[in-house]
Amino acid sequence: MRVLGIETSCDETAAAIYDGAGGLLAHRLFSQIDLHAKYGGVVPELASRDHVRKLVPLVEEVMEASGSNSTDIHGVAYTSGPGLVGALLVGAAVGRSLAYGWGVPAVGVHHLEGHLLAPMLEPDPPAFPFLALLVSGGHTLIAEVTGLGQYRIMGSSLDDAAGEAFDKTAKMLGLPYPGGPHLARLAESGRPGKFQFPRPMLDRPGFDFSFSGLKTAVVVTVRGLQSGGTQLDDQTRADVARAFQDAVVDTLATKVARALAETGATSLVVAGGVGANKHLRQTLLAMGQRKGVRVSYPRPEFCTDNAAMIAYAGYLRLEGGQHEDLAIRAQARWPIDQLRPPNAR
Repeated sequence: MRVLGIETSCDETAAAIYDGAGGLLAHRLFSQIDLHAKYGGVVPELASRDHVRKLVPLVEEVMEASGSNSTDIHGVAYTSGPGLVGALLVGAAVGRSLAYGWGVPAVGVHHLEGHLLAPMLEPDPPAFPFLALLVSGGHTLIAEVTGLGQYRIMGSSLDDAAGEAFDKTAKMLGLPYPGGPHLARLAESGRPGKFQFPRPMLDRPGFDFSFSGLKTAVVVTVRGLQSGGTQLDDQTRADVARAFQDAVVDTLATKVARALAETGATSLVVAGGVGANKHLRQTLLAMGQRKGVRVSYPRPEFCTDNAAMIAYAGYLRLEGGQHEDLAIRAQARWPIDQLRPPNAR
């Protein structure tokens, strides 16, 4: 089975072709970073319009790159949610229309399910069951994954997601948009222990996250330095970035360790944009080695939004017998624990 995947949930337009026998045949992505940079964040209406301009040419590119024509495609998968509803509608309309025109089934894919399955695109993929840490700009959660569509949410963010906290802290430090990757690079030259920030909610049981208080602590520290006459030079900014990143990573790692202990899981998957963070990867890999837990990541390009993960998730669901009617579905909010296996009734 060969599946076309389409991703338009936010500010990346992407298309990919996944084949059950040949694996990932082609993928293309266009990022809207330059479009939104002058606004300091994603402008939904501009994102939707740019998807309209870029999506069909990207589909044509992956079709050509994979050596496929319409008769080679057996199904179409598109991101149905969660995300910006206008952006989702572009991908859903194009995906559903292509499927109808080609006479093949279509399936709407949950964006977070795509992220959770992204490590399975790697040469040595993890197998079910596993514990998952998903950390991105919009979501931070820990889930026990027992199979496709079988997700038990153990904890999630009560306010800002980890990636969102990274971006807002980076903006506070005067870093370019999108700030998270810039902050991580700046933190590499920071001196450990120069600043101390709280590790939110580690004094409470459970697995939920809250990063708004950490973000406030950084604001108070930066303003205190400025009002006290301390120059916020490159080294000071790097020290603040290092302390912030250490606090986020320590918090994530501690919660994951708790979840591993409760579930007895021997496999951990880390996905989402923040999953590309080098310090987080090193910390969790070291923890995995100590605990005898295998830690799996997607390659960095598949940590951020992409169509390869959507094509793969769609392939699994279509192969499992799931397909949808002619309705075009886009859901801004869609809890992942509402999903079911493809053959569930």
